[in-house]
Amino acid sequence: MVPISKDRRLLGAVVVVGVAALVPAVVHDTFWLRVVTEAYMWIGLALGFDVLAGYTGYLNFGHQAFFGIGAYATALLMMRAHWPFPLALAAGGVVGGLAALLLGIPTLRLRGAYFAIATWAVARAVQQYALVATFTGGADGLRTTPYLNPQFFYYVMLGIVAATFFVLWFLLERAPFGLKLKAVREDQESAKALGLNPTHLKLKAFILSAVPAALCGGVFAWWVTFIDPDSTLGDLLSDQALVMVVFGGMGTLVGPVIGAVIIFAFKTLFWAYLSAYEVLYLIILGGVIALSVVFLPDGVLGMAFRRRARRAPEPGPESEPGPEPGSEPGPGPASVSAREKEA
Repeated sequence: MVPISKDRRLLGAVVVVGVAALVPAVVHDTFWLRVVTEAYMWIGLALGFDVLAGYTGYLNFGHQAFFGIGAYATALLMMRAHWPFPLALAAGGVVGGLAALLLGIPTLRLRGAYFAIATWAVARAVQQYALVATFTGGADGLRTTPYLNPQFFYYVMLGIVAATFFVLWFLLERAPFGLKLKAVREDQESAKALGLNPTHLKLKAFILSAVPAALCGGVFAWWVTFIDPDSTLGDLLSDQALVMVVFGGMGTLVGPVIGAVIIFAFKTLFWAYLSAYEVLYLIILGGVIALSVVFLPDGVLGMAFRRRARRAPEPGPESEPGPEPGSEPGPGPASVSAREKEA
């Protein structure tokens, strides 16, 4: 049975989504709607990143490739093939999943830093190809038809992120699939001994992490009306997603949400007042990762759980079960063996 605390957190997530759905009815300022929409996008990227990093222990430094693939696939289908946005977006998610399948077959046989370097190299190759390919617009980028309806993109991005959260909640926290991934993360050899196939499980997790990123990229392509290799395939996308997951708490679903909100709020304030110091922002991101690993190994969420556990009252002596009236505790196994040796 799932603990009650998990059910309460799920109920809390439903309430949060319900409140978020009411925001456009209260907030009519386009600027703030765009800010919140972008925050949802980063939550989706962080959730997808955490599927592979938190539940299987594989750091994917090429996570931005799926975001860019989804963005370009959606934009090209809308502008060149004249597909409607819903079909183009769904196709972009499928293309992102297929890209993860093709990339995961060779790279998921690697471990540790070798996997991280391989995914980073593939993402860089995809970015360089987008820079020279003619159908992507090269360095000039690709434009989509403007659709000036911030409420529409708000609800689409919120729907994708909410669906991602609840699907991942079921698969990773309620279904056996999540336990299998954790078994692979802890010890692959032991998982094999239990009859699990680590390669297939990691491949499924890889696809599961790529599809939300591709869908967010597809919405981003039509929302901002312009995409290029730097904005959709840049390293900073994966770097920020990594910071959000590590800072919030890896291997959870609530942690990446918390980390994404906090880091995105800091990012927005930084670029509003210190946009001329881009290098300083990168230094701060690196510092956050280092400090989180040292002082917050379980992230902000893990720290909150530890503090709550410390504040919980410890059971007193009266709560410990004692011997029944009229009976005395018998000797334990250690005393019995000692007496046998003396005899």
